[in-house]
Amino acid sequence: MRKLLLLLFVVFGFSDISFGQVNETATSSATIITPIAITKSIDLNFGSVAVSPTIPGTVVLVPAGTRSKTGGVTLPVTTGTVSSAKFTVTGLASSTYSISLPGDIILSDGSSHQMIVGTFTSTPTSTGTLGSGTGSEDILVGATLNVGAAQTAGLYTNAAGLVVTVNYN
Repeated sequence: MRKLLLLLFVVFGFSDISFGQVNETATSSATIITPIAITKSIDLNFGSVAVSPTIPGTVVLVPAGTRSKTGGVTLPVTTGTVSSAKFTVTGLASSTYSISLPGDIILSDGSSHQMIVGTFTSTPTSTGTLGSGTGSEDILVGATLNVGAAQTAGLYTNAAGLVVTVNYN
């Protein structure tokens, strides 16, 4: 009997057979989606503005493209070009994304005269959804132009541009 036990110990004691372990295999995968992109198609333009020599004011341009005034600003009949900014976002259809607008930007006449543009608003507001069939959506952006009393006449622009950022949610 001792010889049999010794033989079993030698055979099974040093073998690779294990009865307490099992294995299973899973597959791994990843899906790379279409990158989100944004393209500007229309610039933000407050149009022609007349100013008071003593009272500052604002021009509020809403995303729908209409404007209003406060304080010493007059909106003349000859409006010039008035337009909210328009951006097109593209990516994976039916995906949601977040919209980030700038704080303030500075418009300059190329000399020492400046105006601040702030209180940016957009349609859609802070999030959007890309179309189910097209994978695209337009964002309209408006803002408030702060005009100083006796603001110097001229064309004011922003060299750095109006930066709108979008990210998948």
